[in-house]
Amino acid sequence: MPLPSVMPNVQTPEVIRVTEGRVACNGGGGALGHPRVWLTFAPDHRVVCPYCSRVFIEQAGEGNSGHH
Repeated sequence: MPLPSVMPNVQTPEVIRVTEGRVACNGGGGALGHPRVWLTFAPDHRVVCPYCSRVFIEQAGEGNSGHH
C-alpha cells in the first residue's frame, strides 16, 4: 500500500528570516510556548529550535555584517 503524498498531521516548520547574529525563541505561543532559548547561527546561516523546530535564517542586513 503506497503512503499518502501529504501527511495530514505533520506541519511544516515555520521559517523566520532575521538579520541578528543570535535569536531567541519561546515557541511564540505565550503560556503555551516553551522556555526561551537563545540560538546561534551555524556557518550555513541557519539554526533550528530544538523545542518547536522553527527554522531561523540569518540574512545580511543592518544588524549584521553578513559574515562571522
